[in-house]
Amino acid sequence: MILVVDDERDLITTLEFALRREGFRTQAATTGREALAIATREPAPDLILLDLMLPDVSGTDVCRQLRAREATKHVPILMLTAKDDEIDRVVGFEVGADDYVSKPFSVRELVLRVRAILRRGQIPDETTPEGSMEFGRLRLDTQAHRVWVDGEEIPLTALEFKLLYAFVARRGRVQTRETLLIDVWGHVSGIPTRTVDTHIQRLRKKLGAASDYIETLRGVGYRFR
Repeated sequence: MILVVDDERDLITTLEFALRREGFRTQAATTGREALAIATREPAPDLILLDLMLPDVSGTDVCRQLRAREATKHVPILMLTAKDDEIDRVVGFEVGADDYVSKPFSVRELVLRVRAILRRGQIPDETTPEGSMEFGRLRLDTQAHRVWVDGEEIPLTALEFKLLYAFVARRGRVQTRETLLIDVWGHVSGIPTRTVDTHIQRLRKKLGAASDYIETLRGVGYRFR
């Protein structure tokens, strides 16, 4: 089920029609409090389309609260907003958003982004080994999407886990931003390469003592060493 959160009822109607036509089940909320109430029911949504500007609780606060709750901390969140400043995108990513779309947007592109987010969140898959992966101070549980640094568990979003797994599985190999967009984001048209930098910056911050494993290669991309 996809939860659509926006205070524009006409937009909700349009998005629900487009998503249902593609075979998705939907539910709608027009306020932040309503969204939190629906999202915390069992089962949790498969994905949340979350407007940044809501009449009661801001989208960033809703996102922050969802990431703090065990039942919803891994639910993909795609933010919708009329704001297009880089600082707003950075703040959205900082509180745990997986993607960011500025209004006005193409409904068809939005549906493609939804599919890409859901597809990349399907970890583990046939290419992911069962059990755990260890590298220095890091340990990854590929089945439970859990990560530890020096024995302390680090909470990551589904996208952050996918990004870290891509690095660990290809350690020592250079990863360009374009490669990461294809393999982690699904390379949906319109996603800027700056998105990769923002997510890696946030991932490094969470990894703390293990952040130096991700090496920046200026003008090229990144490498896990």
